[in-house]
Amino acid sequence: MKLIPLMTAISVSLGLYYLVIERDALLAFARGDETTELTTSSAAAASPEAETTTAEADEQVAENRIAVVALRSQAQVFDRAVILRGMTQAARQVDLRAETSSTVISAPLRKGVQVHKGDVLCQLDPGTRPAALLEAQARLTEARANMPVSEARLEEANAKLSEAIIKLTASEKLSQGGYTSETNLAAAKATERSAVAGVASAKGGLETAKAGIESALAAVGAAQKEIEHLTILAPFDGLLESDSAELGSLVLPGDLCATVIQLDTIKVVGFVPETQVNRVDLGALAQAELATGDLIQGEVTFVSRSADQATRTFEVEITVANPDLAIRDGQTADIAIAAAGATAHKLPQSALTLNNDGQLGVRTVEADMTVGFTPVELLRDEADGVWVDGLPEQAEVIITGQDFVTTGVAVTPSYKNEASQ
Repeated sequence: MKLIPLMTAISVSLGLYYLVIERDALLAFARGDETTELTTSSAAAASPEAETTTAEADEQVAENRIAVVALRSQAQVFDRAVILRGMTQAARQVDLRAETSSTVISAPLRKGVQVHKGDVLCQLDPGTRPAALLEAQARLTEARANMPVSEARLEEANAKLSEAIIKLTASEKLSQGGYTSETNLAAAKATERSAVAGVASAKGGLETAKAGIESALAAVGAAQKEIEHLTILAPFDGLLESDSAELGSLVLPGDLCATVIQLDTIKVVGFVPETQVNRVDLGALAQAELATGDLIQGEVTFVSRSADQATRTFEVEITVANPDLAIRDGQTADIAIAAAGATAHKLPQSALTLNNDGQLGVRTVEADMTVGFTPVELLRDEADGVWVDGLPEQAEVIITGQDFVTTGVAVTPSYKNEASQ
């Protein structure tokens, strides 16, 4: 009854021996290599003829190398463009609103219509405004007519003052010689004071006449401005984004007449992180891919100096010509802004792996045909591969089998054609 447990223990011991001590030979046997034999250490000791030569041992090591697929990668010029997402915006957009109350008397223009600077978008009923302008102009004429009268009164008052001063001077001299009475001197002084008061009154009348003219001018200007507000014009060439106000509708100050946008030049607006804002220069070339797949090109015309308080990003505007109006306002865009160039390697995404410390990198074939690990920095992810930095100018990167080997393991690489990257 004790024979079975003993045989089981012997079988387990033999199995552990081959898995640990004779692992390479066991793997070779599993691959079907008939020239490799599993031998125990006791059999090797009992058979000196089983000892392999140095050449045979080297051949066995070569046969035990792990096959991998590698790529001979050459560093390429990489522009390291600043990548961000954004959207298109009209170069100019304005909501034209009424500045007075009245009824629309013009036929409406429908949205999408091309308008030119100075075109009438909304015409309002003038009502009594022309009459108010005529009244203001009449008051201005009256005020101007009163001006010569006031000037004449001032001249008359100045003449009376001069006469009074002469009489007062004569009375004072006669009084000093005893040739006139004190009563006449007092009357002369009273006349002189009355003349001074008359001059002041005349000057006040003249200032009142001038003020009347200014008030009339202001009334005329207000009446003219009110009439100007009755016609709402297009401020620039563009497209109507909304219908203009309907015929017969009542508009109040602030009510919308129409919205005009300019699209022959368009902006692509994005927000760049504060870590990369110094890499974006005014005048730098930029390219954007719209959600439709269309590619557009322009240049950077604005970089904000103040960060958004919520996102800590900086606004960037790219101006793009749009003569055929093919680009619409509000389209999503993937933006690439040209920046200082560098060299990098473009590898398949599958080549990236992690080491035992969780560091991102790639496994490479070293000169002695063993595996090495090189940490890399991911620069850009594209549909056909990734751009990485950190590798030497030339590197043999393992792209198949890298997850089944570790640093120092001997490998037999086969190389993929670089043109197939």
